[in-house]
Amino acid sequence: MRKKKFALFGNVYQAKKSVSVQKLLSLLAERGAEVYIDAGFYHYLVDDMRLDVTATGLIEGDDFDVDFVVSMGGDGTFLEAARRVGAKGTPILGINTGRMGFLADVSADEIDTAIEQLYAGNYSIGSRSVLQLSYSEGHPEGYPYALNEVAVLKRDNSSMISIRVDVNGRYLTTYQADGLIINTPTGSTGYALSVNGPILAPGSETLGVVAVAPHTLNVRPIVLRDDVTIDLTVESRTDNYLVSLDGRSETCHEGIRLHLQRAPYNINVVHRPDGSFFHTLRNKLMWGSDVRERV
Repeated sequence: MRKKKFALFGNVYQAKKSVSVQKLLSLLAERGAEVYIDAGFYHYLVDDMRLDVTATGLIEGDDFDVDFVVSMGGDGTFLEAARRVGAKGTPILGINTGRMGFLADVSADEIDTAIEQLYAGNYSIGSRSVLQLSYSEGHPEGYPYALNEVAVLKRDNSSMISIRVDVNGRYLTTYQADGLIINTPTGSTGYALSVNGPILAPGSETLGVVAVAPHTLNVRPIVLRDDVTIDLTVESRTDNYLVSLDGRSETCHEGIRLHLQRAPYNINVVHRPDGSFFHTLRNKLMWGSDVRERV
């Protein structure tokens, strides 16, 4: 049987994960796996945490070819792993050593079971859509894709921004707000949810358009098919505003139109047989729970 290859990415700000890392590496070593570790994470484990870590090789950038990617941290670490995977299609297993861990839904005490299931082939792959951003002038800095959302936000002053939205070349509306979020189903349980956006089920082939603190009461979130193109034209009193892709922010200037569409690839996520999106909703977000006191 061919050895399985794993790429390991982790959060370098969580010292408590050292036991979980050692458990994971031990389980993979027992099975003769090849383990390639992100260089920054490796040096954190060895130099800062003083752990005895053996790696088949170190990963710089996105130059790796493996069977599975393991993200060890929270959802932010998962998003970074997804960015590094890009269009490779490599399935990602998220181990949660952070707080909520909606994407990274394997807890530390479930690592043994998750690895056994991987080797037994007892898992499924979920496909998550990705957003692609381009500018009418120039290019976004770095990686122009987002698994969760693209957000247009005001900068550090009290004035709102004006955001004109065109869908497939047709005028939708102009938002007067602190910002606007265009989110995938994956991102619907993140930033968009915190500003009252709708929950979108993975695989629904939809996008959410959600205003951040809109000035008018009759502005509500809207759900679109994800095969549309969305153009945003922003006006700001400061002549600039922020564009955020999964939390990676950069400044953009008035006059530059933002163009959004579905990316030509998806991100693949490992799902265990006993898990589901709706179970995660109930378990992580307490969705549908009646918290009223019973007497």
